[in-house]
Amino acid sequence: MDELEMNIVKTKDETDKKCPQCGGVMDFNPGTGMLLCPYCDYQEEIPQDEELPTEAEELDFASAEHTANKDWGVKTKTVLCEACGAESIYDELQTSGVCPFCGSNQVMDANAQDTIAPGGVVPFKISDKQASELFQKWIKKKFFCPKLAKESAKPKSFKGIYLPYWTFDSNTVSSYRGEYGIDKTRRNSKGETYTETTWYKTTGVHKEFIDDELVFASKNHDASILRGLEPFDTAQNKTYKPEYIAGFVAERYSLGIKDAWTKAQTSIKRKLTRHIEDDIRHEHNADRVRNVSLSTKYNDITYKYLLLPIWISNFKYNDKVYQFMVNGQTGKVSGKTPISIPKVIITVVALIALVALLHWLGVMN
Repeated sequence: MDELEMNIVKTKDETDKKCPQCGGVMDFNPGTGMLLCPYCDYQEEIPQDEELPTEAEELDFASAEHTANKDWGVKTKTVLCEACGAESIYDELQTSGVCPFCGSNQVMDANAQDTIAPGGVVPFKISDKQASELFQKWIKKKFFCPKLAKESAKPKSFKGIYLPYWTFDSNTVSSYRGEYGIDKTRRNSKGETYTETTWYKTTGVHKEFIDDELVFASKNHDASILRGLEPFDTAQNKTYKPEYIAGFVAERYSLGIKDAWTKAQTSIKRKLTRHIEDDIRHEHNADRVRNVSLSTKYNDITYKYLLLPIWISNFKYNDKVYQFMVNGQTGKVSGKTPISIPKVIITVVALIALVALLHWLGVMN
């Protein structure tokens, strides 16, 4: 038991609310945004505190109180369900859960000195049934996925989970330099045409406001799959209330705010570079842009810590498990599927044959 921490979780009224009609535990309903009793279908609105903002507030990055990384991922904790007495083992990053034995909802209180509490949550809008239907449509469009895999891809029961994200806002001022090219069509001595590019140097200043630059704040999931779920409409977040995670799992961040800001700057630089290249093309009516370098100053940096909704599931094919996820807000699907090698070979051969045929026709003409 050296690597386990015993936490006796006192069930909160907000996340283990009993149905006034039948006494069942009510969950958050993505379809209505209300609390729903799964036994008698009684629904109840989530109470709103008029003194609190309706969405997560932007917080000043320079005065953030907790900036060190808190990576608790190597430990687990034992949770004792007060409703039935069962003990459950959870990843220590998990901040809420459902007892697998009696269905009682629990919220694991984060230690205030170790973690920043989420400022907002983007509630689920897609139900598990809708997520399953969207997955079936998605996998049918995967051309290189074997037919047998498509037919047998019946995902296991979905797990609804809120994953942690940081968002950053900033006013940016970038000094840049680069080159733009103007193409001209020329004709050689044989009468053949070719393109000649003349290059010119340019410099300038680009100002842009960055709004809600998104950074995934956990190390426990496949980042490539998660990127495939973006974008999220983070402007639709609501001020965090425990009721929104009733019946779902939530995870604390393992990437601290300082390291998250470093990652954000990398993605912001790529975005600014693209926008500057577009500006140069437009300003000079250029055909090409290259060698753009920039130096950026960030002002008025603010951040939010949000929980975003994800449905997670998987299917098995040829003794291998393939995971996929569904964006709980938009329904966008992302994941991994098996690949049919014969299909790939046939496609490559067909493309080579097509290129050869087009070349032969060109020669004949």
